[in-house]
Amino acid sequence: MTPPHTEAGFVCMPEEDFEAILARAAEKGARKALADVGLEGPEAAIDIRDLRTLLASLRMARRTAWQTVVRLIATGLLLALIAGVAVKLKIFGIGEWA
Repeated sequence: MTPPHTEAGFVCMPEEDFEAILARAAEKGARKALADVGLEGPEAAIDIRDLRTLLASLRMARRTAWQTVVRLIATGLLLALIAGVAVKLKIFGIGEWA
């Protein structure tokens, strides 16, 4: 790494050195962020995989719940329609009293 020099109050350095400094800072920042949320150490990758699996399961459960609600509403509407047709056609003798 070549020492930086100043020009008009600004520090100038080669682009490769600057990118190396940025890469080290980013890596340290990422490690600190993971440590802050408790995802440091050798088991961090396993924990992240488990979290992703849990999120995928939650999304699937939510999608299944919505599908169930839609099916219940559709079934209820069909049953109401069939009951209305049965009353209108006096199939079960319900409409005879009117």
